[in-house]
Amino acid sequence: MSGFIKSFLFFPLLILGSVLAVGQIKMPQIFQNNMVLQRDKPIAVWGWAKPGEEVVVKLGSDQKAVKTDEKGKWLVKMNAMPAGGPYTLQVNGSNSIIFENVLIGDVWICGGQSNMQWKVKQTGFQETDSSLIKSNRIRLFTVLTEMDYQPRTDLKGIGWQELSGENIEAFSAVAYHFGKKLNSELDVPIGLISDNLGATSVETWMSNESLLQFPVFREEMKETVNTGKSFARLNADFETYKTKWYRKHYYHGEGVEQKWFLPETDFADWKPLNLAGNTWEQEADLKDFDGAVWVKTTFDFDKTKGPDSLSLQLLQIDDYDITWVNGMKIGETFGNHNHRNYKVPASILKPTGNVLVVRIFDTGGIGGFTTSPFWGNPILWGKWFYKKGLRIDPSKFPKPVLPNATPFSSPGVLFNANIAPLAHLAVKGVIWYQGEANAERAAEYRALFPAMIGSWRTNWNDENLPFIFVQLANYMQEKPEPAESAWAELREAQAMALKLPYTGMACAIDVGEAGDIHPKNKKDVGKRLALAALKVAYNKQIDGQGPAYSHMRVQGNEVVLNFTNITGGIYTTDKYGYVKGFQIAGEDGKFAWALAKIHGNQVIVSSEQIKKPLAVRYAWSDNPGELNLFNREGLPAVPFRTDDWKGITDGKKFQSGPRF
Repeated sequence: MSGFIKSFLFFPLLILGSVLAVGQIKMPQIFQNNMVLQRDKPIAVWGWAKPGEEVVVKLGSDQKAVKTDEKGKWLVKMNAMPAGGPYTLQVNGSNSIIFENVLIGDVWICGGQSNMQWKVKQTGFQETDSSLIKSNRIRLFTVLTEMDYQPRTDLKGIGWQELSGENIEAFSAVAYHFGKKLNSELDVPIGLISDNLGATSVETWMSNESLLQFPVFREEMKETVNTGKSFARLNADFETYKTKWYRKHYYHGEGVEQKWFLPETDFADWKPLNLAGNTWEQEADLKDFDGAVWVKTTFDFDKTKGPDSLSLQLLQIDDYDITWVNGMKIGETFGNHNHRNYKVPASILKPTGNVLVVRIFDTGGIGGFTTSPFWGNPILWGKWFYKKGLRIDPSKFPKPVLPNATPFSSPGVLFNANIAPLAHLAVKGVIWYQGEANAERAAEYRALFPAMIGSWRTNWNDENLPFIFVQLANYMQEKPEPAESAWAELREAQAMALKLPYTGMACAIDVGEAGDIHPKNKKDVGKRLALAALKVAYNKQIDGQGPAYSHMRVQGNEVVLNFTNITGGIYTTDKYGYVKGFQIAGEDGKFAWALAKIHGNQVIVSSEQIKKPLAVRYAWSDNPGELNLFNREGLPAVPFRTDDWKGITDGKKFQSGPRF
C-alpha cells in the first residue's frame, strides 16, 4: 500500500483542463469539456455569479433561465434526456462559458481505497480494442483528493478525458473494467468519476452527521468539526492568532537563540535517540517531558540520481515541528495528525553529511515521530540524537485550534472535500472497494459501512441510489489449520450491508494474491461489479453475484447447506464433485477441515472428527487458498459462517489520538 500513500503525500494538486471564465460566472470543476451527464433524470447545472444576475443555460434544444440568490449561487434543472450526444452546454450571463463534446449517459462514482485507486498501468493490462477507443463513449474523471472539516462546494480534479492509451493507463483499473463492461452490455455512454485514496478507512468517507451517531467519533470531532469552520477559515484564524502566540509561547527558549538548527552546532553533548518506530516516551529521559526537543541526523544525497529536490517525508509528529536542512528552514507544521512532507532544494544538498534538524514540540501526552518509518524516507532509519529545549506545563500552554487531520483515518475529511461537492450532480450509482483499513475493527464495520452508504444516499437525496461494492479478496498466507480471521469478519460485515435495498456485492475471494494486498486481476473485479450493477441498477434478470448461503439443516453427522443466486445451479471444478474451503465444528466450537460434496443444488458437509455438527464455515480465512464452488455465471461462492460466535474483532473500535 506504500506506493499509494507516498503518491498522495507529495502528489501535486494540479487542476488540469479547468474552465477559465473571464467574468462573473464560475462553474464547479466537475463541469468540463467531454463530460457525461446522467440520462433520464433532470440535469442540474449550477455555479456562482454576481448576486441578482440572470444566468441562461442551454443544453441541446432545452433552455432555462435563473437568477442568482443573495450569495451569488444559482442552480437550474434542465429537462431529463435520453442517452446520446455529443451536445454543447452553454452558460450565459455577464460572460459565457461553453462546454463541448458533452454526452448523456450513465455516471458512476468509483470510491474506496487503494484497490479502487490502483491504476490500469499497474496491473499489466493494455487496451487493444481500438474500436472501443474510437467510439469515444467512455469518459474518465479523476478527483484529486483533499480534506476539510466542512462540506465544500467544489472539488479538484483532472478534467473529463476521452479514451486514449495514456488516459486509460492512468485511470482506476477496477473502474475502467467496470465501465467497459457496462458500455458493452448497455450501449450507452458511461462516465466514471474516480474518487478514492489508498489506505483510507471508511470513517474518512462518512458525513459529519452520520459520524455523530457514533459516540467514538465525538471526541475526535468536537474541537474542530463542531466549530463549523472549514480548513480555510481555521487556517486564516490561526495566521491571525499566530502573530502574538508564536514568539510569546512557542518559539523561544534554549536552542532558539543558540541556533541549534545550524550544521556548525556542537552536537557533542546530544544524546542518542532510538527514533525508528518509537515515540520519545520510550526514552526514560523524555518520558515525562513536555515542550521542545531538538533532534538531528545526517544523510547523503546523490544529485546524479535524484531530481531537482528531495521529498522529505517525516510523516506524523506529535504535536508541532520546525524542520531545517543544512541550516535552511524547509517547513513547519502544527498538529499531530498532519503529515510532514517537505521539499528540499537539491541546490542546498551535499553528496554526504547533510544535517537534518527537527524541533519537535509536545503539548502533552506522547511526543515525537508517531508514524512507522516504513512509510517515510529511509532517512528516518538513520542515527538520531536529541537535546531538550523549552519545557512547558501542558495544562497552561495555549493550544490553537487548527486543521489537524490525516486523510487515512480522520473522520469525515474526505467526504467533505471530495463527495459533498458532487451532491447536485445526478448519477446512476456508486461502486466501492474498501475495507482493508478497517479489518482490525471488522465488527464495528457492521454499523459503519451501512451508515456510510446512508450518508452518500443522503448527499444525493436518493434513498435508492444503487451502491455496489467489492468484498475483500484473499490475502496473506494460507493457514494449515482453521483459525480466526479479521479479514473474514470484515467480509462478513460487508455482506451484511446487502440487507440495505439497492445494494450489490462482487466477491473477489478467488482473485487475490497471498503476497500482495493489491492483486493485479482487476479485470474480473470490474466485470463482477458490472454484473451486480446490471442486476441492482438495471433490473437485469441475472445472478448478480455467486452462490450465497441461505440456510442449513443437520442430518446425522452431516450438514446440508442451501444457497441463493443459483438460477442455473451450482458446480465445482473438481471432477468428483468435491468442494474445497469448508470447515465444521461441534459443541466445543473447535473447527476442523470438512469433506464437502455437491448434491443437486445443495452442498453436504461432514467430518470424521465431528459427530454432532453445529456450525459450518466456508472460505473463513485471510486466504482460504484455491476454491472451486461457483454458479453457472462463473461467479465464486460468497464466504460465510452459520454461527454467530464471538469474533476476534468484537469490541474493537475507533480510537481518537495519533495514528496513521
